[in-house]
Formats: sequence, structure tokens, C-alpha cells
Amino acid sequence: MDHAAVLALYDRDMREGARPESSDARVERTGNVVRHIGGDDGWNGVVWSDLDGAGADAAIAEQIAFFTGLGRGFEWKLYGHDRPADLGRRLRSAGFTPEPQETLLVGETGDQLVDARPPEGVRIVPVTDRAGVELLVEAHEKAFGREGSGLRDLLLARLATDPDTLVAVVALAGETPVSSARMELIEGAAFAGLWGGGTVDGWRGRGVYRALIAHRARIAADRGYRYLQVDASDQSRPILERLGFTALSTTTPYVYAP
Repeated sequence: MDHAAVLALYDRDMREGARPESSDARVERTGNVVRHIGGDDGWNGVVWSDLDGAGADAAIAEQIAFFTGLGRGFEWKLYGHDRPADLGRRLRSAGFTPEPQETLLVGETGDQLVDARPPEGVRIVPVTDRAGVELLVEAHEKAFGREGSGLRDLLLARLATDPDTLVAVVALAGETPVSSARMELIEGAAFAGLWGGGTVDGWRGRGVYRALIAHRARIAADRGYRYLQVDASDQSRPILERLGFTALSTTTPYVYAP
């Protein structure tokens, strides 16, 4: 993999050329900033910028004024290779709060098309309705130890209005959810985004996580996506790197609450 070329493609395809995440969202470019305005309960934030030291503070102030004018908080998704080099410091000075840094990992879809099956007694099922969403949220809450009402609302809304942009799956041991994951698909993009992969304690290290990646990779390949992209935590990064994913940059959400 040509790291520089793939990162440039990612910036162009997924950030500068970002598409709305749902039918009631929109993407706007203002100067050298691209922002996403979500629909009801959707995500709001800056997805791309190309700034210099002379204009960065004014661009930050412009985005604060825009989103607070809508009565919304928002996120500035800062990547490690973004300019200027001190953009994170400038965001903090403007009132943003950084959340934990993650690593942008990318793998080629074809490299993940392996016969990785879940352990005996576990099956992977698609999430297509409210009952499936409840199973997915149950697995998510047990795996990550946090409440999942926001995820529930997101999934129900997406399944109702934009089902072709989302692949959600849950792994069941009998009728008990033990792992879950989803994949975001944007028509015309080269990258499919992997999100939310988490396995309940007691089932980790048994191949469930790997099987969920291979399952989604097959779907992504069938739909013409060349790459899989993950914003990986420190916990998941070593697992994904062992599976052939490559670190291209870091990403840190800077959150502004009006």
C-alpha cells in the first residue's frame, strides 16, 4: 500500500468530498473548511480543513458562529497531518475540548476476504428492524460498559430513512448477543467505514471480532469498495494491525458545546 497516496485519496474522498450521512443532512464548503450539518439528532462538525497560520483563528471563529447560530454544539475532527501544525492548540484556546485520540487505520478489502468463521455456537445475523437493534444495543452496552440510547436512536433513524448506507450486524450465541458492529457506506466512495465493533467479556479472543470484520469486508467488496477504514482506539489498534490494517494518521475529536 502506498501510504501517502491512500491518505491523500482518503482526504479527498471522505473529507474534502464528504457526503451527507443521511437524507436530511447537508455538507457545505466555506473557504477552506468543509462542514457537515446533521438532520434531527444527526452529527454536526468540521470534516476537513486546509488552513494556514494567518487564517486559522478566523476560520475557527466562523465555524463557532455558524453552529452556535443554529443552536448546536459541534465537533472539529482534527487529523494528525492537518495544517497548521498548532491547530489543536488554537481549537483549545477557542473553547474546544479534545476527546481521546484515535488512529486512522486503513486496510484493503481484498486482504480481509478470508474464511473467518465465528466460534461454534455463534452466528452472525443482520440487523434490519427494531428487534435487531435492541440486540445490537444490548451487546454494545455489555461490551463497552456505556448506555446505548443514542446508538439506538441513530440506528432506528438510519434503518427507516437510509437503509442502504448502513450495514449492522450482531453475533448471537444461541439467542444471547455477544458482539456487534456496523459499517457505513457512502455511494461513490472508495472507503467503507467500520464502526462499533465490540465483544462481550468472556467471548473475547475467540475469533468473533475477526469474523465480524470478514463478514463486513465481503459485503463491502460485493458493493465495490476497495478500502476499509477504522478510527481505532488503543485497544483495537493492535488487533487490527495484526489483521493487516495500516496506520495512516491520527484523529482527535475537538468538541465545542455552546
